Amino acid sequence: MSAPNIVFILADQLRHDFLCCYGAGFVDTPNIDAIASNGVAYDMAYSPTPVCVPARASLLTGRDSIKNGVLDNENWLRDDLGLCGIKTWPEILSDNGYFTAAIGKMHFYPWDRHHGFAYRVIAEDKRWIKVRDDYYRFLRERGERKYHGNEHENYYENKGAIISRLPIEYSVDRFVGNEAVKFIDTYGNEGPFALMVGFPGPHCPYDPCAESLVRVRREEIPAPIPYETTAGNLLAGQIAGNKMPWNGVDLSEFTLDQQMKCREHYAALVAQIDDEVGAILRSLRRNNLSDNTVVIFSSDHGDLLGDHGLIAKGNYYEGSSHIPLLVSLPGMAGSKREKKLVSLCDVTATITALAGLKQPGYYDCAPLPGLGLSRDDRDFIFGFMSGSWFATDGRFKLTKFKNGDIHLFDLRTDPSELMNLYDKPDYMDKFKELDGKLTTRVMESIIGSNSDKVVDAGTALWNSDNYGKQGVPRAYPAARK
Repeated sequence: MSAPNIVFILADQLRHDFLCCYGAGFVDTPNIDAIASNGVAYDMAYSPTPVCVPARASLLTGRDSIKNGVLDNENWLRDDLGLCGIKTWPEILSDNGYFTAAIGKMHFYPWDRHHGFAYRVIAEDKRWIKVRDDYYRFLRERGERKYHGNEHENYYENKGAIISRLPIEYSVDRFVGNEAVKFIDTYGNEGPFALMVGFPGPHCPYDPCAESLVRVRREEIPAPIPYETTAGNLLAGQIAGNKMPWNGVDLSEFTLDQQMKCREHYAALVAQIDDEVGAILRSLRRNNLSDNTVVIFSSDHGDLLGDHGLIAKGNYYEGSSHIPLLVSLPGMAGSKREKKLVSLCDVTATITALAGLKQPGYYDCAPLPGLGLSRDDRDFIFGFMSGSWFATDGRFKLTKFKNGDIHLFDLRTDPSELMNLYDKPDYMDKFKELDGKLTTRVMESIIGSNSDKVVDAGTALWNSDNYGKQGVPRAYPAARK
């Protein structure tokens, strides 16, 4: 078989349990479910850095957030990354005959960078209303513009749950879906392509079009996990952060009714994205590409939607870090549920492996299991943000915070993460095991993060005539080990 085409669909801020294939019974997602029904659904997939920008940086490089130096939304990859011996996966595939394309939200800095993608159509974050991207021009040509959430009725009262002022044919996810279909229709049969599709939804503001709300069975949506004291410091930070102008919503009071309204509107956005996924899958079939195209569907992180009194992401509670991950291979019949621990970053290694390419030695990821690709199973997943680190073995989850707080949860007996076991004597051995593994991994990542500063990468400088002379220029970067 020739090199397969690859379509990687990444929703923004989509938690796994708002899809039917992960048990949601309150909204229909038949098109996303179709990927699972003819492929592999990963039940234990985590975003190691559950916040937009770091998650996407790790997807580009295959390296963890410490090594990237991108631990929150205020950091980004260095401009001379290639000189440091690190190539993005689009660069790697482009160098090996693929036509690479990125359509929708990528969250690069600056937003119009390509990072190896040969073709780009840009529709950035829904909060970035002043970005003059392709979606901005699309709206302007039609006498419309991007709107801040606060330009909608009851935005503040409903904590960001609103009805979009734009008709559905002008919605950002419809724009992205249409552009993805246009790319497939135009270039799909010209050779192997790797297309990344970034939907800005269902990220807040929770702004579905009116006709999508009727598709949600609100009375069947599970209520959020109740607030408990271990979330206290996180809640204070979220309240302060969300009062800033980008959002402006005051979450110091977040009632159950408001939480349920956010969940309802969020589910409607998921339904809208499912429609666009359907259009992409139909375009593959229409162009006779389904038999040679891998489809991957995932999200950069989840959304708590009121769980523990919190909203959005940026922590390691399940609603924020547990993500959907689905892969459909050409010719694969039936569905498979994969219980092994996997990381969002494993998508990067999977893409390069599917292209038949050798894995770079700097990767912190591995090809996903269940796809016939070479892989060593892992016993732990690690993740790092500027304010917290985490480790899990799939059952126990350890999170350590910059302020000194520590969480240890047993997901088997306490899936809602309400009972912190950190200070319980019976769980001290488990804490020490996870803490030891996490500490070792942090130390390894710190060493890896300094690879660009290496002077002697295993060379015999001590015995070099050239190095012994004055004024010898420093090799930059030093050869990687």
